[in-house]
Amino acid sequence: MASFLYLLVGPPGSGKRTVGTHLSRLTGAPLLDNHLTNDPVFHAFGLDGVRPVPPEAWPFASQVRAVVREAVAASPRGLSHIFTVYLADQPGEAEALERFRALAAGRGATFVPVWLTCPTDELARRAALPERSVGRLKLRDPEGVRRIVEENGLLAPPPGAIVLDTAQLTPANAALLIAAHAGALF
Repeated sequence: MASFLYLLVGPPGSGKRTVGTHLSRLTGAPLLDNHLTNDPVFHAFGLDGVRPVPPEAWPFASQVRAVVREAVAASPRGLSHIFTVYLADQPGEAEALERFRALAAGRGATFVPVWLTCPTDELARRAALPERSVGRLKLRDPEGVRRIVEENGLLAPPPGAIVLDTAQLTPANAALLIAAHAGALF
């Protein structure tokens, strides 16, 4: 049975979790979105989705992410997984991409890198939507989103990645395109 490791990469507000939810429904793969690992740390630091994340919080979030990757490495063969993450165009971020590629290779899974893009004005508009405050500590400051995207950019997609503009696609259609690209639709 073929398995896949989908990696949905995009800036805050690009629809990673929403597209991932649709992809999970379509493929049956568990969604391990970045807030599953970040939010326990963000809660511990008393964050609210508006105030910036202090630098000292990130090493703790990194430890949680490492444990989740270890759990996926130990999970049953044949099980696919969906991860979401923002990889900035900054030093060290390419190494994070390679950790996911190595995780897929170690499981014998097909690695499916997906880059979700969206114009900055649309990302800022989405940041203020009420649904971003439901259940997750998502960044909800439009100017904070602009600042992060303008200062950090988005890591360039690797060869073979599928690149989707989420301002032009519904989440359900994006999920269909991802599954079709991977060859996961039977």
